[in-house]
Amino acid sequence: MNNPENGYHISFFKPTTEQARFNRNLVIWLASIWFVAIFGFQIALRVLEEPTPEPSYLAFQNAWQDVKAGTADAQDLEDFGTAALSVLGKVAIEENERTLLSTSMSWAFFQLLTPDQQIPMKEKVAELEQIESGISDIRDMGYLQAKGNLVEVTAAVFNLDRNDPRTMILPIELSTQYPAELSEEAVEELPGIMEKYLVHNQSFLTDARFLGFPFHYFYTAVFLLILFVGLCWLYCVRADRRNLILGIED
Repeated sequence: MNNPENGYHISFFKPTTEQARFNRNLVIWLASIWFVAIFGFQIALRVLEEPTPEPSYLAFQNAWQDVKAGTADAQDLEDFGTAALSVLGKVAIEENERTLLSTSMSWAFFQLLTPDQQIPMKEKVAELEQIESGISDIRDMGYLQAKGNLVEVTAAVFNLDRNDPRTMILPIELSTQYPAELSEEAVEELPGIMEKYLVHNQSFLTDARFLGFPFHYFYTAVFLLILFVGLCWLYCVRADRRNLILGIED
């Protein structure tokens, strides 16, 4: 009859030898350091974070009440349109939100033009839309030329500096299918959309920089990797030293 009490039945949580107990305690100790380093930092980020608006959101807030009431002046329309354009320049935007932002921004854009200016501008935008609908590659030379021809003239309407990256986004986000006035949907949805994309949670952990990197990026992308390798090295050193004390040779 086989004896169930043999050396092959080993439990990490119920060690039977001094070496096994040492190994278990060392693993738990190092894993605890790793756990605290990862989740402790994430908890600190959540505890310390505060909603911080982008400048475009502040400009939107200042202009929104007049825009909504239909009493906006040229500066209000500029602030409203460029704030919407700031969101349109972001990568991850839901399609229905992009459409609403695009038409609302286009409405503000054409409101800033006189009737005599609107007609030739609509023709140029419509030409770009037609070219865009017929190409499969945005590197198409005809498309790039038509877009380039619109960059400076459209940027001037919103008083955008030529070095502002939004100048390259404006021509392709303009639409000739804009409403005569903001729709009820736009009035209801736009404040929430703008807050969603232009207000971010920040703290000194995200604003500080270390070795040229944002601190939170350095911590998660560099420091945690170094820490993991260091903990593995420490485990090997401590385990080997314990083996020598106990007279155990691999």
